[in-house]
Amino acid sequence: MGDLKRLAFEQKKSIVLLTVASFVKGAATILQALFFVLIADGVFLQGASFEEILPMLGGLLGAILLRAASGYSIGRTGVGLSTQIKEKLRINLIQSFAADPLQASIQGQSGQKVSLLLDAVDEMDGFFRHYIPQLLQSYIIPVILLAAIFVLHWPTGVIILITAPFIPVFMAIVGKRTKEKADEQMEKLGQFSGTFLDVLQGLTTLKLFGQSDKQKQVIQKSSLGFRDSTMEVLKSAFLSSLMLEYISMLSIGIIALEIGLRLVVFQNITFFTAFFVLILVPDFFTMLKDFGSAFHTARGSIAAANRLALHMEQQPEAVKWGDRQLSLNPPHVSLEGVSFQYGEKTALRDLDLEIPPYSQVAIIGKSGAGKTTLLHMIAGLLNPSKGELTIDGMQRQQVDETSWFDQVSYISQHPYLFSGTIEENIKIGVTRETATDEIIEAAEKAGIAEMVATLEEGFQTPIGEAGRGLSGGEKQRIALARAFLKNPSIVLFDEPTTGLDLKTEQILQTSLAELRKNATVITVAHRLHTIKHADFIVLLNEGKAVALGTHDELLGNSDLYREMISIQQGEGVR
Repeated sequence: MGDLKRLAFEQKKSIVLLTVASFVKGAATILQALFFVLIADGVFLQGASFEEILPMLGGLLGAILLRAASGYSIGRTGVGLSTQIKEKLRINLIQSFAADPLQASIQGQSGQKVSLLLDAVDEMDGFFRHYIPQLLQSYIIPVILLAAIFVLHWPTGVIILITAPFIPVFMAIVGKRTKEKADEQMEKLGQFSGTFLDVLQGLTTLKLFGQSDKQKQVIQKSSLGFRDSTMEVLKSAFLSSLMLEYISMLSIGIIALEIGLRLVVFQNITFFTAFFVLILVPDFFTMLKDFGSAFHTARGSIAAANRLALHMEQQPEAVKWGDRQLSLNPPHVSLEGVSFQYGEKTALRDLDLEIPPYSQVAIIGKSGAGKTTLLHMIAGLLNPSKGELTIDGMQRQQVDETSWFDQVSYISQHPYLFSGTIEENIKIGVTRETATDEIIEAAEKAGIAEMVATLEEGFQTPIGEAGRGLSGGEKQRIALARAFLKNPSIVLFDEPTTGLDLKTEQILQTSLAELRKNATVITVAHRLHTIKHADFIVLLNEGKAVALGTHDELLGNSDLYREMISIQQGEGVR
């Protein structure tokens, strides 16, 4: 709760407005009671005429309007405070995903991330919209009312001081149980969201393997678990409301009895004082009851905040960038003593590597050797756990992020296509205006233009989320067309010919040869024809660079390289 309060009180303008409005509301409450008592006393006991009480009626109307206006201001300020903080939290959450997209994509379920971004942040709305405004009101208005009551009739004030503390004590008792139930509810919601989206995305696979009925039962169980946890939270809320009402009614009843005895039996208190106090006391306890309800709402918000905080704590350190610009020429990339770990698993170990401008580099190795990790690190998607990566002699932390990514194209093994047209997916890698001829040329170089020409809507053909409706090879070629349209100075390929037929692969190889004239090309590859034309080959094994050189050099001095080539060719190397 402390972190949420800190977030709220950082919005100083909203807190000042809430404080001022609370003082005004407290004063208006007293004025409203005063004018109401004066009118009742004047009409029923003093026999005042309408003309005599008319100014008091005007004062009563003014006090009611002032109280309503201050209440509206408090509510509106609470909404604004909640909106500002929720926007800030969502931006921070999205930035945590964007700062380390690789870890964000592989850790946890997509449904849980969506639930965190939408449901968990929305769940905190009650804390900022209701609890904080009510907290400030409860700090200010009851004190003002209690001061007025003590001035008018101190015994009533003493009774209030004795009975009122039962409300926060009960709130603390119920609040502990509510927190446990709210935590369980948020956990169930995250599980339900993650499970549902997972099943939805894998529905075809589940159908093919006859597991759809089983997963239906899983979703049903998850849904019922969330329902049960929600009902437990509501049960606690109803119990809390009932007990707060009971304590308030009992306290008001004791005060009314004491005042009634003094007024009727002992006759040592005036009607004005008795009526005034009896009007203020319910307002005092109503304010405490409202705070109790807001406190219960806040417990649910805390559960959501804890879930969000846990996610932020688990996020790895984001890649750092500076503000230094790069030239438009291919950069010199250097890695010195670079290591990287995924949790406890070491992917790269003490790697030293120099990649001069315009060079053609092939990275090879067995599965799990660290090839893709190295490519991700060069691309700027991962931070070295140890060592230093420099670009044109500058530490990567000094280079401007936009300047770097404007020059880089990265074609992964599984490129992602977005819901939209083919043209929009090809253009996604460039920020400049592009002509239709440029898009067509890029598509031709990637070997996709011929297929697009057969479509009725051509480049305006819509494709589904994640490229649904296209084959694996077609997705790969559209991603390649992005790179050709961007015309980068450094190109990173992760098995660029995966999923391509021989004809398309020949087209691709021709286009790659053209691309190499103006760019540094770093390729993770296995195929011999891709490897042997590289300026030098980096052979990785268990995260270490065990060999470095051309194809002929490695054939002569690396047993592991010869073994890999022999396996690929299906015969011994002579």
